[in-house]
Amino acid sequence: MQTADFHYDLPPELVAQQPAPRRDGSRLLVLHRENGKIEHRHFSELPDFLEKGDVLVLNNSRVIPARLHGKNPETGGKFEILLLEENDVNNWWAMMRPGKRAKNGVKIQLLDKSGTATNFFAKVLEHNTEGHRRLEFSGTENIFAELEKLGEMPLPPYIDRPVEKSEDRERYQTVFAQAAGSVAAPTAGLHFTPEILEKIRAGGVTVCFITLHVGAGTFLPVKVKNVAEHKMHGERFEIGETVVAAVNAAKKSGKKIYAAGTTATRALETVARQNAGMFNVYRGKTDIFIFPPAEFKIVDSLLTNFHLPESTLLMLVSAFAAPGEKDRGRELVLKTYAEAIREKYRFFSYGDAMLIL
Repeated sequence: MQTADFHYDLPPELVAQQPAPRRDGSRLLVLHRENGKIEHRHFSELPDFLEKGDVLVLNNSRVIPARLHGKNPETGGKFEILLLEENDVNNWWAMMRPGKRAKNGVKIQLLDKSGTATNFFAKVLEHNTEGHRRLEFSGTENIFAELEKLGEMPLPPYIDRPVEKSEDRERYQTVFAQAAGSVAAPTAGLHFTPEILEKIRAGGVTVCFITLHVGAGTFLPVKVKNVAEHKMHGERFEIGETVVAAVNAAKKSGKKIYAAGTTATRALETVARQNAGMFNVYRGKTDIFIFPPAEFKIVDSLLTNFHLPESTLLMLVSAFAAPGEKDRGRELVLKTYAEAIREKYRFFSYGDAMLIL
């Protein structure tokens, strides 16, 4: 299967640059994968699709203000830093722009959000084959504690704004975010409000949470022609006893597991694959890459946003649309996306939602 098989053309004006006025005011395209039927609904109607005894699994990872700005104090050259993963206290892997000037040994003075120089510094220690830099921070006991006053929310590159808006601090974060660690939002969760969650619970549905810290790899393009040759970046995740008990009980009684997002889906399916179909408590990393003709052992219904052409997320959605089949899911999803474009749905992180039943 070729990466180009997952291409589609999207009018630029359909890339959502702002969140909807209300979280649950987004539209909801419902795809019935067995017969290809499409319904045009609103996210506030999501509780109507879940039944008593079902389980809704959400990702409660909190997005950190991972985008930093700095300058070379000797030359004045400016840098943008996107933190990717913490190796140890004050030691992080990061993406840097411009990369050519971020040579090993270069020391960068961090700027606060007003552009004023601080007493915090980042020294480039090394770079890897992907072009990422390992940075050592100084001037603070832990740079993680300084991010709220230094960093910006790491909005994805297709949101074309020079700076973050004050609302991004709230809206590029789920209302149930807990453990800090993501550098990209689990976007399917952005639509939920406390009221929607309460309505779902009132219908007898169990709502539970996994934690998967989303890495910047979620935005990286697939650079190989053959899909099977692509390697995913590892992401830390944790599934606790509450989720395990709820999922296993629902499966035993024939109820459905609804996964909110590709991140929740990857976490659930990783554990099932690594434990020969058994679903147990787990803490570790996943680099699972789900693409057609994958099978799904845990997830019965998927809530997701609309994803970039030729992305690993679109490939996962295509696999879910027709498990175990090579081409039908991709064809069905691309046909559905074409319908969404005709109906002027809003795409990507701040866009509308899609429910696959």
